[in-house]
Amino acid sequence: SIAIIVFLIWYFVLGASLLFSLTCLISILVVACPCALGLATPTAVTVGVGRAAEFGILIKNGDTLENAGQIDVAAFDKTGTITEGKPEVDDIIAYGMGDEELIRLAASIEQNSTHPIAKAIVNKAKELNLDLDQTSEFENVTGKGLKADLNSSEVLAGNLALMESFDVSVSDEAVGKYHELENLSKTIIFLAQDKKIKGILSLSDKIKANSKRTIDELHKMNVETYMLTGDNESTALNVAREVGIDNVKAGILPENKLDIVKETQANNTKKVLFVGDGINDAPALTQADIGVAMGNGTDIAMESGDIVIMEGDLENVVAAVQFSKKVMRRIKENIFWAFAYNTILIPIAAGILYPTFGITFEPALAGLAMALSSVTVISLSLMLKRYVPEIKRESKN
Repeated sequence: SIAIIVFLIWYFVLGASLLFSLTCLISILVVACPCALGLATPTAVTVGVGRAAEFGILIKNGDTLENAGQIDVAAFDKTGTITEGKPEVDDIIAYGMGDEELIRLAASIEQNSTHPIAKAIVNKAKELNLDLDQTSEFENVTGKGLKADLNSSEVLAGNLALMESFDVSVSDEAVGKYHELENLSKTIIFLAQDKKIKGILSLSDKIKANSKRTIDELHKMNVETYMLTGDNESTALNVAREVGIDNVKAGILPENKLDIVKETQANNTKKVLFVGDGINDAPALTQADIGVAMGNGTDIAMESGDIVIMEGDLENVVAAVQFSKKVMRRIKENIFWAFAYNTILIPIAAGILYPTFGITFEPALAGLAMALSSVTVISLSLMLKRYVPEIKRESKN
């Protein structure tokens, strides 16, 4: 429109030659070519995704990279996310059998599961060189534990809620021991056979060294933090207190994690980032605005997440957010320069300087200016290849 109007003014109103009028028209069309504007976003996103991958942050699409910096809430699973996910058996309390027999009973049912707690119990049995029995009718009771048949008897391994679900009578002594171990931030597994308590196993899981720093950095960004876990409330509160998490939801089932994410999104109109690593985390990972799966977790979690953090480095959750903010700033800079070239050069191409200075803007120069605007945008985007997230710079120092 500008090019046509300028042509008409020069040729019909000001009486310029046809060649000069056409030169202005062509120069405007060339210098206003939207190449730079079209390159502004995709080049920055492409370089940003590639640079993030160098830090072990696999971002699946550009939308995720653009939106990650806008989160209001970060929710975390506990086991394998805030903690190492490598629990170890600490206490063995047997009733009516030996400690090794209790471990053998527990490992025989736990060998059917891939949960970190199950692996820890099986590893304990291997340390003791115990031969495990084969079970049948195995069932994973979601959020509570495991059930299986062993030599025609029903065996249960799980939390107190599992015992209550199957009408297992838990003695006052066992309940007292449960609360004692719970106060020490340990995960407790009850073992029952044919409706009778056979023992208690406690496991501890170390908190990741960088968990507290990750939470602190999120707080600096004014991001509210949650921990959603199926573990007991006392253990969850102790872990949350140690790393500085704002809100704790303990003893919840996998579907509750999904509901909490939905509720936060709906009621508070907040963007939610959820971090998890297990099969049970997959629904929440899919529902969250940004789902972050730990690379040392399950395949279904990694498939469900928008971002995969390789090697389970929790600091990379913050790094991903910082990458997003940096890329979005660079996109805005690119768009600014794309428009700046047009804003400055279109009037010159229209011949605004000709009456006073006799300066014209030839189509060849317009083509050069258009190319330079594209080069400027691409160069700014390529500068992202040198970007190091703040949390990584601080870690190095």
